[in-house]
Amino acid sequence: MKKNWWALLFLSLLCTVAHSQMPEKRFTLEKMTLVNDRFMEKWPNPGDSIFIKGRRPSNIWTRAVYMEGLLALNEVAPHPRYIDYAIDWAVAHLWGFRGGTHTRNADDQCCAQIYIDLYRMHRNEQVLGHTERMVNNIVNSTRRDDWTWVDALHMAMPVYAKLGVEKRDIRYFRTMMELYCHTRDQIAHMGLFNPIDGLWWRDADFLPPYKEPNGKNCYWSRGNGWAMTALIRTLEELNHATGSFPEDEAKELSSFRQQLEQDFITMAFALKACQREDGFWNCSLMDEHHYGGKESTGTSLFVYGMAYGIRKGLLSPNVFGPVVEKAWNALCQEAVHPDGFLGYVQGTGKEPKDGQPVTYDSCPDFEDFGVGCFLLAGSEIVQLAEQ
Repeated sequence: MKKNWWALLFLSLLCTVAHSQMPEKRFTLEKMTLVNDRFMEKWPNPGDSIFIKGRRPSNIWTRAVYMEGLLALNEVAPHPRYIDYAIDWAVAHLWGFRGGTHTRNADDQCCAQIYIDLYRMHRNEQVLGHTERMVNNIVNSTRRDDWTWVDALHMAMPVYAKLGVEKRDIRYFRTMMELYCHTRDQIAHMGLFNPIDGLWWRDADFLPPYKEPNGKNCYWSRGNGWAMTALIRTLEELNHATGSFPEDEAKELSSFRQQLEQDFITMAFALKACQREDGFWNCSLMDEHHYGGKESTGTSLFVYGMAYGIRKGLLSPNVFGPVVEKAWNALCQEAVHPDGFLGYVQGTGKEPKDGQPVTYDSCPDFEDFGVGCFLLAGSEIVQLAEQ
């Protein structure tokens, strides 16, 4: 009888996990809209320069990430003003880049993701002129060592995939994978991805023998978030490419997909093990005492990635559903202020100590990319709730 009782308890717990529910769509959209409205009200003219640490054009990576989030919000809750805002931003920069079409800096290329997504809505070939020239300059060169920091994967990798889909040109995917594999496996003769830990070092400065104060490897939360989102945004484009290429090229694309899926799944399990009890992730994934505490951008990016993985059948909802649910509820209940300000956002930098202090009330140097990360996460939560 005792054994039967334990069996029933186990089945009960299993069913509880299996039927774990994502937050209601309405609740998520309310939080997303609140946070986004505050940002748009603060920045009514999207093309205006950003005066933070000097004058910067608003097509830099921080604002491009916000625009990614804005278009993701529009996908789940369409509104003309979102598209108008994004188009006004792109037009203000003539659909171009800081550094021009010869830039090889991934941070400056991030805005091309938005240009391509807007092109898909209106099919005006002229808007892609600068993007094509910029990417073609790299495709036609022999260098493949541009992405020397993990953030670059998110900033640039999906650009090649999106353009490859639109032009039905395998060269864009091949170049993308050559760049990716150099970052993954070759930087400093070992690469930035540690397949044993399933996580990414931010750049060569953090490769062994560098250690955190507790003696473990230094894996920066947001850096790993950028890697995870690069993988899912690229995988989504590879899904779009299915059936659009000749058989031999389709097989090549399939091999690319298999590698990226495996890296994504490996990361997801590694990150699951690093989640805090309160649902957030620390800035330093392996050392909770080295600038430990809640952090919203890495947490948002992990929610975005894992929720996508569940929705696309790459991750088990029984295993990862509770992880995502806990993290999203934590963000909404503990990071979002009543006026839409997003707390616990680590400012720009490259490691746990940068952009500190990170608190409920602390204001990061750039707010835009934090809002973008939050909107990306929410967009996947909404789509999960609709399944």
